[in-house]
Amino acid sequence: MNNDIAINIEDLHKNYDDVKAVRGVNYNVRKGEMFGLVGPDGAGKTTTIRMLCGLVKPDSGTATLLDMDIVKDKNKIKDEIGYLSQRFSLYGDLTIDENIEFFAEIHNVNDFENRRNELLEFTRLTPFRNRLADNLSGGMKRKLALTCSLIHKPQVLFLDEPTTGVDPVSRRDFWKILSNLLKEGITILMSTPYLDEAERCSRVALMHKGKIISLDTPPRIKESINVEIAEIVCTRVRDANKLVRGNLNNEVQMFGDRINVVLDKGNNNLDQVLQLLKDNSIEVINYRIVPPSLENIFIYNVEKIEETTR
Repeated sequence: MNNDIAINIEDLHKNYDDVKAVRGVNYNVRKGEMFGLVGPDGAGKTTTIRMLCGLVKPDSGTATLLDMDIVKDKNKIKDEIGYLSQRFSLYGDLTIDENIEFFAEIHNVNDFENRRNELLEFTRLTPFRNRLADNLSGGMKRKLALTCSLIHKPQVLFLDEPTTGVDPVSRRDFWKILSNLLKEGITILMSTPYLDEAERCSRVALMHKGKIISLDTPPRIKESINVEIAEIVCTRVRDANKLVRGNLNNEVQMFGDRINVVLDKGNNNLDQVLQLLKDNSIEVINYRIVPPSLENIFIYNVEKIEETTR
């Protein structure tokens, strides 16, 4: 028993008919850290979180939360966790205050008024407390949903893609709130499809097709492969992407008006890339060498996996 571990997962599996949603997941989450599950839709993030919350029973494997088994002790676990799902159910015909009161009653929290006032100040919702939930903006709804999930003072908070569909300003506010929650010692496990958000986590697990393909701190994941990125702004981006893919061994990723070409640090062939584009009448407007982002690393790892399974 490790008193520093909030969540421990060993060889967790979950299938839905022929779909292998989670395939042999192993990791732990330390108390007081923000841990990120990162990957596209269908990667297994939501299924993993729903198993840890006791909403879905795993087919095999084990997991403990605060030293309680997620299957045997699921009723006890409910009192220790907060869960913000992708589609958190607010009641549109109730005000902010009334929604919070409803969730306080669900968790048997009797003297919730002071806690509610603290959370409303914390999320800057106090001026809107009498507004119906149906009349809130998307960002305000997410903050209200978070407030409802915190009313009973959980030790562990699960957030399933909490900022999806939220405007940039509300997204920034949401992250400030999460930062303050960490200062209070709450453990946060969140899923996100946004690689820039994952950079804020203390550790991340990159998920693909139900498996974890990389797990570490964001800086160490970036250092795990010996590559750098040539960010090339050019004309005819799609043609440039096809040319490099078809003629060189470099991995290529396309982003808007530029391509990111993955270069081996020990065998940098940037000159060859630039010459190939020039020979095919593609104008290079600008280029620079940049360290890889988590998004670069994720795409690189997925493409390598796809290559080996073809």
